[in-house]
Amino acid sequence: MYENFHVTDKWTQQDLHCVWKANIVAIATRHADAVDVRFEVNERAVWIVLPCMAWVEFKRKTGNVITDFLTAQIAGHYLKEAVMSGYDNGREMYTLSVVETLEHLDRVMDEVRNTDNLPTLPVIA
Repeated sequence: MYENFHVTDKWTQQDLHCVWKANIVAIATRHADAVDVRFEVNERAVWIVLPCMAWVEFKRKTGNVITDFLTAQIAGHYLKEAVMSGYDNGREMYTLSVVETLEHLDRVMDEVRNTDNLPTLPVIA
């Protein structure tokens, strides 16, 4: 799904290969209450920042948790839409709000129907 995909840039018509690389809790690295999701877009690092409060709000609303697999899919879904819509302007970091994070989560879940259907993330040695 969104851990490894191709998308065409709206403005340049260039094919972009987006590959998930890591989920990093930014509390330790940037002193931010967020999870940084790293993608390589044609070998350029792009970070999608998801606020930790999205995990809290999702748990409060549903009783479920956002897994690492789902986190990568949420960020990848956002990245794909940003590129297709022309919002991607070559920045290194894109920050989502809680509402945006949960909206992308809902759209991913509409596609997969169940977290058991999410692809597993590759183990990076």
